[in-house]
Amino acid sequence: MKQSWTFTILQDNQTIEELLREQWKLGKKTVHELRMTKAISDTNGELLQWKDPRPKGMEIVITMDVPESSYEATSECEVKVVYEDPHCLIVSKPKGMATHPNDVWDRFTCMNHVMNYIQEQGGVYAEHVHRLDQGTAGLLLVAKHPIAKSIFDRLLEEKKILRVYEAEVQGHMKERKGTIREAIAKDRHHGTRRRVAPEGQMAITNFEVVRHLQYSTIVNLVLETGRTHQIRVHLSHIGHPIVGDTLYDARETASGDYSLHARKLQFTHPFTDKKMEIIDQ
Repeated sequence: MKQSWTFTILQDNQTIEELLREQWKLGKKTVHELRMTKAISDTNGELLQWKDPRPKGMEIVITMDVPESSYEATSECEVKVVYEDPHCLIVSKPKGMATHPNDVWDRFTCMNHVMNYIQEQGGVYAEHVHRLDQGTAGLLLVAKHPIAKSIFDRLLEEKKILRVYEAEVQGHMKERKGTIREAIAKDRHHGTRRRVAPEGQMAITNFEVVRHLQYSTIVNLVLETGRTHQIRVHLSHIGHPIVGDTLYDARETASGDYSLHARKLQFTHPFTDKKMEIIDQ
């Protein structure tokens, strides 16, 4: 499916080549495909020379073939769209819903609901930039075209997308803020559990106490890496598991569940250069 969007040049005397290779840092294959398909024009439809400097504020149009994402759409979208523009959308994933299908019969994940929303608007492409555990509620960033996916993936890898979580943990944390740097590996004795282990992948979690309750602490957490169950494993490792998270040694609650909320996303928008701060209420 052909998809077009308008982009405003943000740097004076910038060439199309510089925009694609240096600012967006697109791969050689993507740049080659854009060149071969004559994908970039001005707003009048005239093709542009890639090596000619362009003035700041000039609008260009990018038209490209966008592949269809594989998620089967649900009959209606039951996730809340918190933010949207031509390049991305941010949804609030409900607790208990998986981010994406893990098997062919998974048809009611967050991305299945997102695909319903995208198709209702006439689109075919939606890919999540990061993921949230099934038991975690909150903000999920979704790219709406392959160039956006490539750029947001890079920003995430470069730690330029700030993800802030909120959790209630057992006990009173004595340190007001700190950083947990512990490698995480699979637990050989449990199918889904993870554990701190030197042979695992390095994981970094920053925490800051928000307030103390009678028997627990509300903390904000910022991820520098994105390992499976990272926050849950790290908090349990330091002796403050998330309240109700029995998989990681917390006491069971009346609801039989735990509460971890991805409350905030912060990043500089790669297509508008605006400072974005999205908060899930």
